[in-house]
Amino acid sequence: MKELLLITPPFTQLNTPYPATAYIKGFLNTKNIGAFQMDLGIEVILELFSKSCLTDIFQFSSTNFQNFNENSKRIFALQNDYIKTIDTVISFLQGKNPSMARQICSENFLPEASRFDQIDDLEYAFGTMGMQDKAKYLATLYLEDLSDFIVNCVDENFGFSRYAERLGRSANSFDEMYTHLNQDLTYIDKITLRILKQKIQTLSPKLFLISVPFPGNLYSAFRCAQFVKLHFPTIKISIGGGFPNTELRDLKDKRVFEFVDFITLDDGELPIELLINHIRHAERSQGASTNSDFEFKRTFHLHNNEVTYTNNTTKPDYKQSQVGTPDYSDLHLDRYISVIEIANPMHSLWSDGRWNKLTMAHGCYWGKCTFCDISLDYIKLYEPLTAKLLVDRMQELIAQTGENGFHFVDEAAPPALMREVALEILKRKLVVSWWTNIRFEKSFTSDLCLLLKESGCIAVSGGLEVASDRLLVLIKKGVTVEQVAQVTRNFTNAGVMVHAYLMYGYPTQTVQETVDSLEMVRQLFELGILQSGFWHQFAMTAHSPVGMFPQEFGVIPQQNEITFANNDVNFTDKTGINHDKYSFGLKKALFNFMHGICFDYPLQDWFEFKIPNTKISSDYIFSCLQNEPNFNIKPTAKIVWLGGKPISEAFKKSKKGTSWQMMKLTFQDKRETFEISLDEAKAIWLLTTLDKIAVQNDSKSTFVSLKNDFEMQFEDFELFFHSKPINTLRQNGLLVL
Repeated sequence: MKELLLITPPFTQLNTPYPATAYIKGFLNTKNIGAFQMDLGIEVILELFSKSCLTDIFQFSSTNFQNFNENSKRIFALQNDYIKTIDTVISFLQGKNPSMARQICSENFLPEASRFDQIDDLEYAFGTMGMQDKAKYLATLYLEDLSDFIVNCVDENFGFSRYAERLGRSANSFDEMYTHLNQDLTYIDKITLRILKQKIQTLSPKLFLISVPFPGNLYSAFRCAQFVKLHFPTIKISIGGGFPNTELRDLKDKRVFEFVDFITLDDGELPIELLINHIRHAERSQGASTNSDFEFKRTFHLHNNEVTYTNNTTKPDYKQSQVGTPDYSDLHLDRYISVIEIANPMHSLWSDGRWNKLTMAHGCYWGKCTFCDISLDYIKLYEPLTAKLLVDRMQELIAQTGENGFHFVDEAAPPALMREVALEILKRKLVVSWWTNIRFEKSFTSDLCLLLKESGCIAVSGGLEVASDRLLVLIKKGVTVEQVAQVTRNFTNAGVMVHAYLMYGYPTQTVQETVDSLEMVRQLFELGILQSGFWHQFAMTAHSPVGMFPQEFGVIPQQNEITFANNDVNFTDKTGINHDKYSFGLKKALFNFMHGICFDYPLQDWFEFKIPNTKISSDYIFSCLQNEPNFNIKPTAKIVWLGGKPISEAFKKSKKGTSWQMMKLTFQDKRETFEISLDEAKAIWLLTTLDKIAVQNDSKSTFVSLKNDFEMQFEDFELFFHSKPINTLRQNGLLVL
């Protein structure tokens, strides 16, 4: 028996669990509160895509054959081939049967329907892939064909990473959701609830916690809650997570509480602890007390048959250092499936491979972007962890999960903390891979990017948004296009993949600015300093500065009565521009740029209607890269040596009858051998100094401390530090941070 059951309802990711329940379970461990967690989504997917269930699906759908589209008729005709191969394909995608890659890549093994039509178009993108990745891609197309069949013939709401998302998106009223919840169970509902029932009967929890990160989880969350209310009425039910935190802050509809007892907002640790105390006390008092007798933290509940929001505790939220390490136990980590959905290198990180999720800092250290929900706690309350604690948690998770890949899920990881985390990783000689979200700010110098790469950083994603300096100021992004170009160059040169979030349709954006933004993006890809990107159309949210003060941004919001969800706000831009029509052209151009082609196409070729010529010069980004700011080295800059110990060899140098002692230092790095020669006394000083500032030694050496030490024996440290031999070291692991 466990006091709590935590679930993530269908569906999120296929390759790794959404981390919310692992975060909460890690906190509950610090309080010795017994909890069990499950990712209901992956369990439903694995049952759905199994030989036995697929057999049943084809049988179930056969009575509706006359309504099949042509693609579904083909899949139905090939049902025996799908039933025969499905378990093998799933096993391969779980990494359990890698030898099947050759078979999958061969012709006439996988049945093919309409998803495979794109192979000819994408052969140039995937022709150079390794056998394993190509097999993953083909297996993904195979699953997507089956998904199309399920949507057409079994359940129109199905999606691999979402379910009935339409019901949760911008649902200002609960009416439509309520209607669906009072209809018959869908095929997928039945699978979901059967799995949930078995788990509840085994565990007998007192509190059922449902994490709802996205609109695509909301319907299933309510279905699960409805089922538990009906069949296990003594269990209390609470919903929390990203969707309630952003969308349910103005909740008024009491019908919601026919399904759940509580909805908590923002950080869940203290609200959940207080709910547990409430349930324990109610047990002891045999239900004599009411909700009004208890302390709550940011909790909606029903009181006197009215929706009530209570935040009456004086206890502060727990510090990030107090919430414990995320705990992935109970989750079947070896059963997740890695897929390759599209030819976008950053998106492949999302869907391929298992990642331990961690957060460097709560909230955003910048917290000014006008399109972002900066009024909400998850953004505005900034609290970083220490590097040592973060790396402690990394080591705990490696030991627990056997995986050394990490995705830091920060809104924007702080550069100074990234530096300290990288140094701590290197000091402990950990071998890890990690990636995160950043702001493209000038702190990411060439040296810092090299340090991050050395520590295992493989990719960063950041918001270029609208590549227009006027709009970047309006957004309060705090960067310029020139700065973004320099930072993406620094990461790329260090070997770190860079993904840019791109935006169009921001309030007051002109057609000219959209075209110019595309030209900037074209140049970034053509120069090879951006490897991945994704366009999305601006969406106004209720808790962003644009949503809160629309008149300041030239937009007119559509006012709806809010009784349920409130986040995305429909609006009219006073410019009257229809930004929707640019979507296809922008995305088509980007797709080709990501594959290194069509840079010479006129921008007009991507659109089926007339657009203005760009006003950006064809060498604009190139010229930005020539304008490298000439920063003097700060006295407090940390000096770190990433390399190893050189072999030293003394020799004598003579000139015009005068001779003096020299020393040659030969360095070996992972790729090449290089050497420098120095006056012997300075070489000896350098040898001692390199050992002292080696990254493993956790040196506190700064530029000024090295200067003072050097000038106790010699003159003019600046001249020495900028000499040719030291510049060679600067190119090979001597970093100024």
